[in-house]
Amino acid sequence: MERLDRGLVAIKTRDGVYIGWRLLGTDPEETAFNLYRDGNLVNETPITSSTNYQDQHGSSDSLYCVCVVLNGEEQRPTETVSVWDTQYLNVPLRKPDDGVSRDGVSYTYHANDASVGDVDGDGEYEIILKWDPSNSHDNAHKGYTGNVYLDAYKLDGTQLWRIDLGKNIRAGAHYTQFLVYDFDGDGKAEIACKTADGTVDGTGKTIGHAEADYRNSDGFILEGPEFLTIFEGTTGRELETTDYDPPRGKGSDWGDDEGNRVDRFLACVAYLDGVQPSLVMCRGYYTRAVLAAYNWRDGKLTKVWTFDSLEPGNEGYAGQGNHSVSVADVDGDGKDEIIYGSCVIDHDGTGLYTTGLGHGDAIHVGNLIPSRPGLEIFQVHEIPQEKGTEIHDAKTGEILWGIPSIEDVGRGMAADIDPRYEGAEVWSSTHWKTGGAGLYSSSGEKIADTNPQSFNFAIWWDGDLLRELLDHDFNEETGVGVGKIDKWDYENGKLVNILTADGTRSNNGTKGNPCLQADLFGDWREEVIWRTDDSTALRIYTTTEVTDHRIYTLMHDPNYRLAVAWQNVAYNQPPHPSFYLGHDMEQPPVPNIFEVGRRIEETTGNKR
Repeated sequence: MERLDRGLVAIKTRDGVYIGWRLLGTDPEETAFNLYRDGNLVNETPITSSTNYQDQHGSSDSLYCVCVVLNGEEQRPTETVSVWDTQYLNVPLRKPDDGVSRDGVSYTYHANDASVGDVDGDGEYEIILKWDPSNSHDNAHKGYTGNVYLDAYKLDGTQLWRIDLGKNIRAGAHYTQFLVYDFDGDGKAEIACKTADGTVDGTGKTIGHAEADYRNSDGFILEGPEFLTIFEGTTGRELETTDYDPPRGKGSDWGDDEGNRVDRFLACVAYLDGVQPSLVMCRGYYTRAVLAAYNWRDGKLTKVWTFDSLEPGNEGYAGQGNHSVSVADVDGDGKDEIIYGSCVIDHDGTGLYTTGLGHGDAIHVGNLIPSRPGLEIFQVHEIPQEKGTEIHDAKTGEILWGIPSIEDVGRGMAADIDPRYEGAEVWSSTHWKTGGAGLYSSSGEKIADTNPQSFNFAIWWDGDLLRELLDHDFNEETGVGVGKIDKWDYENGKLVNILTADGTRSNNGTKGNPCLQADLFGDWREEVIWRTDDSTALRIYTTTEVTDHRIYTLMHDPNYRLAVAWQNVAYNQPPHPSFYLGHDMEQPPVPNIFEVGRRIEETTGNKR
């Protein structure tokens, strides 16, 4: 996995300065830390119980660094950081110019989904951001769109490059699924996504034929070549382009000939061999579903396998896909599987199982019931049925329990929000018109008639182990959402706001997505990125609540890190780690990982 620095941050608070830093997944258990302010030691004894500190004597002018302490010996200090005066880091953006579409409609741009990767190998994440035009469309809707852009930014706002995907890539949630990951293990992340004639890479080079225009009179793109391109993370330069697999084929195989279901794309990263990451590009889920796995090694892109629901023996996998995808080692063999909605594709490209419950919009994969061995999957389904909201065993597909639905269940959430019950609590939007179906324990016990009216994201934010709910205050008349974080008051059955990010905007309409949620720096708690109301900047919010829980950075948990990689895909879903993180949790297992390119001087006392 990627080599990370300590992610040290310092934020001015009413009580001084809050400081947080990473415990790496490769750190020995006996790792301790010393904290320095302006060159002076702050703590009396090495810090062993947490990876944060409240410095009552710190000021806005203070400078901080931390040192690892192993066997009583200090290691090299981190780089010195200054203090933020706000709870967020402001990352300036270069907004694309407005435009006019082929049918004469004016459009503007706003910052949309984002991902992160260390593109230059310095141990700090860069942000890869997708720009969405105001005339982007769902696949079911006609109309031309503006071009889609991908930008790369350093955390100080330095723009590294811009990729213009061109007129032959339509804008919308289901078209551009971009992956950011170090696919070849050189310590620097690459970017992979679907491209077409007219795509311009970060150096200004055009892929294919620049003048080609395959848009039909309805704005759909149903002919012309489709490509898969690997881009260099530092420059945005095209490294290799190949034909996109799975191809269009016969439109009706996917559900219609109108450009709707044929262009429903998904993508993810998975450790199919248990050692190095592969990229998996996908097409279709309402009827036909096809997944194609690739390796990017030594400057070459090679196909690993293809799974097609049209192939004999795979018929049961048709129509089981979600509007999103997840990745986890569900069978404990050290190799990842693809959770493709109501079915799972094994690491070797064969079908592992299907529940047969069909398509859905929301899915959560993790150790939701800690007393049970292995992982569980919580899923909601579009087709009304007896188990429209359900939990099943991730390894076998056995339905553990479920509740009926009488409509399309569009939202569902799994998070530990009540310490009185084991594991995660779950709830969905079924029966939402009549107040909801209630709140359930992970074992299926109905524990409250009222469930949180928040279904979008969950985030570890404050000092306890319960998860908070990440959402937005949404104005239906204007279509504007302002980012917020709420805590569930389980004793009184209501949401209590703990952060409202005034001046920000959520993404993707009622779905209320941030640009990204991930453990980007500081300790194990998560950060959230929202765009500003005018999309001239991104704001990365971080917690300033002290916690005495010491957990390694979630970005060194493979399930969580891969979830961050697929978070931007289609209907965004929040990340979950491979272990149970919540009230009354056990000590997390040590990650079975090694960091690419770890500096020797940082591994003293921990030979690996």
